[in-house]
Amino acid sequence: MEKKETLNPIEYCEKTYPEMTSEFKKIMEEQYLLFCKKQMNYGPSNISGGTSLRTEEDVKFSLMGLFFRMNDKVQRLKQLVVLGNDDTVGESISDTYQDLSVYGIIAQIVKRQKWGQ
Repeated sequence: MEKKETLNPIEYCEKTYPEMTSEFKKIMEEQYLLFCKKQMNYGPSNISGGTSLRTEEDVKFSLMGLFFRMNDKVQRLKQLVVLGNDDTVGESISDTYQDLSVYGIIAQIVKRQKWGQ
């Protein structure tokens, strides 16, 4: 096998871990589809809080909202995974991980001031 230094990181991972990287890409595509469907339903103002996200205060407000949404998901995972409580709302552990991951990407878009553009 080639040395890690001769391959770029993507080539290295795809060559060394073909099934894992393929699954990663599949999950990313599923998340992107979910993201787009939710944008069709909600639009961007649910994240921006009706602001233009042009000021630091607007961005901070939006990121704070995302923090609370992400914390809700973390608390849900705590209940389901750590404490072993039953799901009573019909949101699977996978759904919760997916939402948490998508919120993380949304937060990065907001931080870069590209949300809704």
